[in-house]
Amino acid sequence: MTFMTEQKPVTDVNASPVSRAIPTLPDAQTVTSVRHYTDRLFAFRVTRPASLRFRSGEFVMIGLLGDNGKPLLRAYSIASPAWDDELEFYSIKVPDGPLTSRLQHIQPGDQIILRPKPVGTLVHDALLPGKRIYFFATGTGFAPFASLLREPQTFEDYDEIIITHTCREVAELTYGRELIEGLKADEMMIELLGEENLAKIKYYPTTTREESPKMGRITTLIENGELFADLGVPPLNPETDRAMVCGSLDFNKDIKALLEAAGLEEGANSDPKQFVIEKAFVG
Repeated sequence: MTFMTEQKPVTDVNASPVSRAIPTLPDAQTVTSVRHYTDRLFAFRVTRPASLRFRSGEFVMIGLLGDNGKPLLRAYSIASPAWDDELEFYSIKVPDGPLTSRLQHIQPGDQIILRPKPVGTLVHDALLPGKRIYFFATGTGFAPFASLLREPQTFEDYDEIIITHTCREVAELTYGRELIEGLKADEMMIELLGEENLAKIKYYPTTTREESPKMGRITTLIENGELFADLGVPPLNPETDRAMVCGSLDFNKDIKALLEAAGLEEGANSDPKQFVIEKAFVG
């Protein structure tokens, strides 16, 4: 899909080659690049601890020192795939947020705290084998799927990969849109994942506030069948379909209800089933 709506300007802060700084924070990692997409969204990359091993889709605790000198940490999905030399994160900006009000001002060369203990539900091990996988995301919930869309196992396990991303405004879709467009244009990614495999991706962005080619909440588009008609796929089926969900508390509940109504069961790392939900980022 091509958006005709005028995009808000995107600012990019590029680092010159960053050498690993001498840590002055506990579990310190160095920021290598920062990119601001809107006044509410930004992404950044940091150095990766040599000992860190994780599964694409997992999250870690990152943060800064608080005013009291103690670490102020929040759970953040790793948006980069498990094979990447650096770690990428995608974040919202909350003006009065204890962490993001400060984190949004980081620059290349700065340090953040990164606790190298990855965990999470949005991993392939938590799902039974299937034909088609749905990644349902709102806002920065796209982050774990940014990792999984660059993970070779995703393409080995499924014949179709459907990523839905719902935001209020068109500009808020930029991170996901550019990532998917980049996958299909980057020679390294084509070589790693395969051109035929990349053709498995079906991207379905929607907006709820600003006019765009596709408007509406994804839950509504599932209920009225529009999602399946637009993509040319059959309705949800527990025999063939698998799903991962990452968004707000209400979004997660609503998608869960729709998946269960279709006969899919919620799984976990210790008990793989047809769908999983990441609950670490909501109350």
